[in-house]
Amino acid sequence: MSNQSLVIGVPKEIKNNENRVALTPGGAGMLQMSGHRVLVETGAGTGSGFTDDDYKQEGATIIGRAEDVWAQSDMIMKVKEPLPAEYGYFKEGQILFTYLHLAAAGDLAAQLLAKQVTGIAYETIQLPNGSLPLLTPMSEVAGRMSVQIGAHYLEKFYGGRGILLGGVPGVPPADVIILGGGIVGTNAAKMALGLGANVVIIERSADRMRAIDDTFGGHLRTLMSNPYNIASAVQKADLLIGAVLIPGARAPRLVTAAMVQSMKPGAVIVDVAVDQGGSIETIDRVTTHSDPTYERFGVVHYAVANMPGAVPRTSTLALTNVTLPYALELANKGLTQALSDNATLKLGVNTYKGHVTHPAVAEALGMSHTQLGDLS
Repeated sequence: MSNQSLVIGVPKEIKNNENRVALTPGGAGMLQMSGHRVLVETGAGTGSGFTDDDYKQEGATIIGRAEDVWAQSDMIMKVKEPLPAEYGYFKEGQILFTYLHLAAAGDLAAQLLAKQVTGIAYETIQLPNGSLPLLTPMSEVAGRMSVQIGAHYLEKFYGGRGILLGGVPGVPPADVIILGGGIVGTNAAKMALGLGANVVIIERSADRMRAIDDTFGGHLRTLMSNPYNIASAVQKADLLIGAVLIPGARAPRLVTAAMVQSMKPGAVIVDVAVDQGGSIETIDRVTTHSDPTYERFGVVHYAVANMPGAVPRTSTLALTNVTLPYALELANKGLTQALSDNATLKLGVNTYKGHVTHPAVAEALGMSHTQLGDLS
């Protein structure tokens, strides 16, 4: 155990239509029981169905203003990366535990470095087998949502081709092309197959393709990822789902503007990788839940970076199931001991004492990388 208790702050998310919260009342209770103090901004849990009274009953303190939550806290727990309106709250030595996605956020990285904030990113905490335990549940949600969203925007009223994903007897189903066979891709495939679509997953790993083939029993097709196969598949797609992730790094641009131009009028693109920069060239801006789509070359583009925020109750519960054990470890042991004891958690550290400590993040930002061990 660390020698002193920690003050853990949970501000209300301010990203457009972001209704998730970083800590459930139950999670707050567990931290309180471990001897720590939890500060929750007024209304932080409302969007996920948790009242201020729910948090109070677990021993948390409700704070009226975000700046006071930040100012009084040793560790801030969030869902989404801080926005410019929050940069002024950063303070030296504070731990920020959230999704950071710094590879596509140079300004945020610069602020974290200038204020010497310890930025621990959910999305780069990585187990020895390469899996990303804190990204997985949101990838599951986003993968499943991508098909729901695609089906919705394929309706004529929303600018789509006016087709039903699964077709009907005598009418062929839609062609769903999924770039990437990881957590997002396989969850998207489950939903698309369940709705009766014709599904192709494009993947670069032969081993992963074999696993996908075993999982789905030949009910979908896999293609090796190369420019020719991507161009050919994209041209046929009614719904194209971008599901490519390289931990900490910017998403690779796999679909060119020319490929998008070759798509059918009214086809739909949903790029789940948009928060890491997007894997489709024409996804050149991030959209919001209140204004989610734009049209390019007659194709509907959906580029919302916080898709799981639309189903906050499910998303908050799924996220806090996996973040809480790490938060408890950080609070109970203190930062230095927790990182020393847990190599998985250590990989989550993106910024520390004014240095970028994750190699993929440093490369994406064009900055130098410093080993965390050299800064202890």
